[in-house]
Amino acid sequence: MQKQKRTKARIVLGITGSFGSGKSSVSGIFRSLKAKVIDADQLAHQCLNRGSVSYKKIVRVFGKTILDKDLLIDRKKLARIVFNDRDSLKKLNSIIHPQVVKWIKKDISLAREGIVVLDVPLLVEAGLKDLADKLIVVNIDKRQQIKRIQAKTKMSREDILRRIACQIPLRKKLRLADFVIDNSGTRQETKKQVEEIIGQLRSA
Repeated sequence: MQKQKRTKARIVLGITGSFGSGKSSVSGIFRSLKAKVIDADQLAHQCLNRGSVSYKKIVRVFGKTILDKDLLIDRKKLARIVFNDRDSLKKLNSIIHPQVVKWIKKDISLAREGIVVLDVPLLVEAGLKDLADKLIVVNIDKRQQIKRIQAKTKMSREDILRRIACQIPLRKKLRLADFVIDNSGTRQETKKQVEEIIGQLRSA
């Protein structure tokens, strides 16, 4: 993918990690420190909205059984399908990703200065790494990761491990990182690391 053009006054940070590593929490800290955050999950959810072109394609591919009584896409039903079958996941991504990438590029182009954070769960997997000037990988202890996911989603350990397995291993992402944030501790400890990164970027 062609690298997004950088302006002198703007730097784009891509945040990635593993499922449940706390990417959104880290993005939230950046937001609280006045960074502009582009949330790919929110954009992807817009693709599921009834009446959108993506909605029609998804229903055509996966069938009406993924719809609830109001004819809205039931995300849990869809997740059960795609995270149990890699081909189904690829089909879903091929429908959603082009539109999400288009929106992300537009949002980046509108930000002429400051820090822009890309909160994109599959930043590396989807080949979107070059949209960012610097890559931040959110790392977390595996046991802590599973514990936090279970507390938040009530998913079984097996489902959690299956979803993690659908992504590039965290160790490989760590090799690509310009910065690594250890999110195994408290929010305050994580915030301190974010502040240190911002300080380094501003002094560069």
